[in-house]
Amino acid sequence: MQARKANIAASVRQRLLNQARQKRIDFNLMLTRYGLERFLYRLGRSEYRDRFILKGAMLFPLWGIQSYRQTHDIDLLGFGESDIETLIGTIRAVCLTDVEDDGVRFDLESVQAEIIRDEMEYGGFRLRFNADLDGARIHVQVDIGFGDVVTPDAVSSDFPTLLDLPMPHLRVYPRETVVAEKFQAMVQLGIANSRMKDFHDLWMIGRLLNFDGPTLANAMARTFERRNTPLPSDIPLALTAEFSTDGQKLRQWHGFLNRAGLSVDVKLAEIITFIVTFVMPPVRALVQGESFV
Repeated sequence: MQARKANIAASVRQRLLNQARQKRIDFNLMLTRYGLERFLYRLGRSEYRDRFILKGAMLFPLWGIQSYRQTHDIDLLGFGESDIETLIGTIRAVCLTDVEDDGVRFDLESVQAEIIRDEMEYGGFRLRFNADLDGARIHVQVDIGFGDVVTPDAVSSDFPTLLDLPMPHLRVYPRETVVAEKFQAMVQLGIANSRMKDFHDLWMIGRLLNFDGPTLANAMARTFERRNTPLPSDIPLALTAEFSTDGQKLRQWHGFLNRAGLSVDVKLAEIITFIVTFVMPPVRALVQGESFV
């Protein structure tokens, strides 16, 4: 039995290595993506599946956006108890969920948690732990936030897999709330904003996905209300030329591109100009009390 498990893990590792070579992707990134995927599969099979909604960059493959930045972690919106010890126990229980053998072994003793203190006024929890695939160590990070509103309601979806294995099935964020939360962060942080991934994300989402106007406007209204942020009546600082030409912001932008392994020919100023045309019409309609279609 042990030999069979070892053979499965070795086979999976070799298939991932072959795929990484074929796609010219760093093997460690491929391992990380696989580890995150198999954790999500266990989450979707666990008794805790209704307590979390998937958000963040892991949604992009689900939306068919393939040529995108690699993500190294999972972002979740959580419901229920939000203390560290409870979350550690939950993560361990998810890792122990009985599933078909996919070669991954999660190290329960390695689970650690900390409170996230970022540039937003609200934070969350960051959980880190390790997994093993035929001797290859995989570092897993799960960020969990609480308290946000989701518009429209989350829906259950199948998450695409790297190999021909059972797909994770879990609740996911709607694209409208993804846009609303990223834009709210831009409004709130202003010139202090160093979250360059949000600018890239909105540029990608706005160009490649379709939106229902009233639904997007409703998501904006509810997100800003929940986060106690007034809707801007004019273009916020983070979407102005002052921001896009600031020396520090340009260094942060190029640093983000380098870390993410992205090659983007479009200038930050052009991306911000596009974002303005994408997010401001529904916001202006809301401020003026008009409908947006």
